[in-house]
Amino acid sequence: MHYTADTSMAFSSVAHICRDVNNGWLLRSLHANGASFFFICIYLHIGRGMYYGSFLFKETWNIGVILLFLVMATAFVGYVLPWGQMSFWGATVITNLLSAAPYIGTELVQWIWGGFSV
Repeated sequence: MHYTADTSMAFSSVAHICRDVNNGWLLRSLHANGASFFFICIYLHIGRGMYYGSFLFKETWNIGVILLFLVMATAFVGYVLPWGQMSFWGATVITNLLSAAPYIGTELVQWIWGGFSV
């Protein structure tokens, strides 16, 4: 059992793990649900920090916000990794959000895409 990160083989690799490997479907489900549970814990942690006024400690709060964005970026890469239809359109929609940035938005999106499309 192994994952192939090539764009032409990624989806087939995940499908093989889920269908042909013993308990591969369970491994994928645990991975997906574990990631969702991790984000639930993060949101609860942020809510607790807001309730107790932790945002008053600027440095600590700013580091937490930076870590939140890094975790969200990691989750986005994990979502795009299988490169199926949902991954393709997820990458297209999320990266197109950057085009809302004034003046540099469209150039930034094209730079991230490496061309005119994902």
